[in-house]
Amino acid sequence: MSDNPAFDQIRKDISENDVVLFMKGTPVFPQCGFSSQVVQVLTYLGVKFKGVNVLDDMEIRQGIKDFSDWPTIPQLYVKGEFVGGCDIVREMFQEGELQQFLKDKGIATENAA
Repeated sequence: MSDNPAFDQIRKDISENDVVLFMKGTPVFPQCGFSSQVVQVLTYLGVKFKGVNVLDDMEIRQGIKDFSDWPTIPQLYVKGEFVGGCDIVREMFQEGELQQFLKDKGIATENAA
């Protein structure tokens, strides 16, 4: 459908996984503080997610920015919907909005209080 392989891979990742975090590094070894903060929030909530290391693939690194029209990494997707980057995820978490959003999307959490 598209002639952009990076977009095809991004679409595949977000369609095959309920929660996807495009990040620098991996969930076990984040390589930037912002990615690390989002991993910490998701881990605290007990959310299963796929981490996509944009440092492994420059096409994906630029592609995700073009795909979402969002200039920064990390980027969180839930059920194919772009949620936001670190600041948005952190603010939503602190306000309890992220927990409600995940619940509304049918995503299991452990620490939703």
